[in-house]
Amino acid sequence: MKNVALITGASTGIGRELAHIHAEKGGDLVIVARSNAKLEALKTELETKHNIKVFVIAKDLGLPESPKEVYDEIKKAGIEIEILINNAGFGGVGVFHELDYEQHMDMINLNVKTLTAITRLFLPDFVKRNSGKILNNSSTASLMPGPLQAVYFATKAYVRSFSNALSAELSETKITVTNLMPGATETEFGASSGMDKTAMFKKTASARKVAEAGYNAMIKGKIDVISGLTTAQKIMMAFIPFMPKKLLLKTVKNMQQTD
Repeated sequence: MKNVALITGASTGIGRELAHIHAEKGGDLVIVARSNAKLEALKTELETKHNIKVFVIAKDLGLPESPKEVYDEIKKAGIEIEILINNAGFGGVGVFHELDYEQHMDMINLNVKTLTAITRLFLPDFVKRNSGKILNNSSTASLMPGPLQAVYFATKAYVRSFSNALSAELSETKITVTNLMPGATETEFGASSGMDKTAMFKKTASARKVAEAGYNAMIKGKIDVISGLTTAQKIMMAFIPFMPKKLLLKTVKNMQQTD
């Protein structure tokens, strides 16, 4: 396999579109998600369309042992990863103390622990050969606190901070780390998280558009990229550093009220 990209959460949404983009450019893939059926269907589609190779790993990445199992399976297969795309993640809307305890813990496990573990497992291989690119899917949510999505916003702030720090640590190498910050995007995430019933998701960007922005920024070695915002959202983002904290929190909370 050549120019292999490992993509987590590859069966739907932005992850699926990133797989399509990489395949269109002739790159091979390792795709990881829970649904074996969706992954196998994607494998068939991409191999048929683009004459590339796709290696499937069906795995619940929220389990603590999964990152090491994924790494070991890839090493056993003799596959060298050139591009690591940490895309898997989920969210949920509601008051923190009323939402399910396990949901919070699962969110932290997938959004933070798994992303960190997979990066730590593969990065020494990148450093050893002094090449590789990492794309971490954060969110514009990383730029502010998120009342009614307190844990989700906090996990994405971790991803942004972690990605930027790694970028600086690796600045003397040929390895780059890019932090993708999508706005509201048309994926299954909206429905599964309950965000599709909020004002924030009234206008969504296409997953393809967001994936293209992230992939292109990664290839160029950019540190941060924001994609999928409406004009009004862009204006709001520009004013975030200057908004009084109470006003910012009230604005974000109002945007996340469900219908």
